Amino acid sequence: MTQLIEYEDASDEVKAVYDDIRATRQTEYINNFWKAIANHPPTLKRTWETIKEVMASPGELDPLVRELIYIAVSVTNGCDYCISSHSAAARGKGMNEAMFGELLAIIATANTTNRLANGYQIPVDEIFKT
Repeated sequence: MTQLIEYEDASDEVKAVYDDIRATRQTEYINNFWKAIANHPPTLKRTWETIKEVMASPGELDPLVRELIYIAVSVTNGCDYCISSHSAAARGKGMNEAMFGELLAIIATANTTNRLANGYQIPVDEIFKT
């Protein structure tokens, strides 16, 4: 199992990222994902900067929709950690159990039809091409 780097044991470079995570998320909590990838500080910094830019910056998609998309990809990739983490974040942004159920139904349906389309090697309709 990967060592989890706690704040008090972290290098100054890692502490700086942890401090930014805390400030951005307005919490003292640093989750295990960050503590694990802190074993390689450049990966920690790069990953946090990307997550912050994509998930926390203003844009056309509201924060709940972003979390729902993250859950969908995590379900498809089978990442239990990310499913749990982003489901908690989505609940904090207003997702309820009915929404979660609908999301899972959409994910399951999309995975089924994607596999059928790939298996049959269906050519894309001209009308769908942009």
